[in-house]
Amino acid sequence: MCKLLPLLSALMGVVVLSSNYLVQFPIKYYNLEEILTYGAFTYPIAFLITDLANRSYGKLIARKIVYIGFVLGITSTLFFSTNFSDLISVRIAIGSGTAFMVAQLLDVNIFDQLRKKKWFVAPLTSSFIGSIVDTFLFFSISFYGTGIPWITLCFGDLVVKILVALIMLIPFRLLLSTFKAA
Repeated sequence: MCKLLPLLSALMGVVVLSSNYLVQFPIKYYNLEEILTYGAFTYPIAFLITDLANRSYGKLIARKIVYIGFVLGITSTLFFSTNFSDLISVRIAIGSGTAFMVAQLLDVNIFDQLRKKKWFVAPLTSSFIGSIVDTFLFFSISFYGTGIPWITLCFGDLVVKILVALIMLIPFRLLLSTFKAA
């Protein structure tokens, strides 16, 4: 059994809540407001959590973390950052939940299929594909037809998520021995 299950699940919930809140704020520096939101920087941590759990404890524990993190993150989002009188805010909660569940479960399965390859192949490939699916699902559900430039925001966020996924390989490699010991 994974002693870190409660901690990893809680971290996953915090990442979802933070990302759902931060995606509402475009970056207003260097003319990036129609290309990028702050949520792009926090969400890739969800893939790091899932991939560490998958590598260290297997796909069943990773799925549990996804399910528990989903419930915690979406419940917190609905409670703390959803304005039910604002349709976009509600759509963000729905888009987030849908995209999170699909992308994270896809990540778990892809990672599991590639786990015997070189150490970086599974986390990089599963995070890359999961980020693409998550980003397009989230932005299309949340912002399609609203007048918000969701396509450019989608591509801007995706570029950052992929760069962060590359950077996340460093803590992934460094944390592996810590997770296996716990």
